Amino acid sequence: MTATDRSIELVSLAAQAAADRLAHDIIAYDVSDVLSITDAFLLASAPNDRQVKSIVDEIEERLNKELGAKPVRREGDRDARWILLDYVDIVVHVQHSEERVFYALERLWKDCPELPLPDDALKTRGKADEHARLTGDPEGELS
Repeated sequence: MTATDRSIELVSLAAQAAADRLAHDIIAYDVSDVLSITDAFLLASAPNDRQVKSIVDEIEERLNKELGAKPVRREGDRDARWILLDYVDIVVHVQHSEERVFYALERLWKDCPELPLPDDALKTRGKADEHARLTGDPEGELS
């Protein structure tokens, strides 16, 4: 089984929205063969809590406006360290950079195929490391 066309459409638009809000290290996995609850996971991160919220808000707004999709569940708003948007077909994880490193979701899903993403989203790969190097703040605390 592979991710549906609808799931791929949701992932692509969500990834573009995240890239537009300067998310770091955007990646998507087709988890349909190993999970029955969703087709795809989209992962993104940001160096501070405010940016995590901004990315999530943009994803939610764009998916609703352009595709009529609303999340059935949104978790993690209080601390904004890891916010999850569950659209049933896809699950979006936007994490603070520290949580991204600590939980390493990529390691869990590395055997799943990556889904194609827009060029803007692909260009975000390695941005967390670049940001830390430029700010001299490996933990992202100064952002």
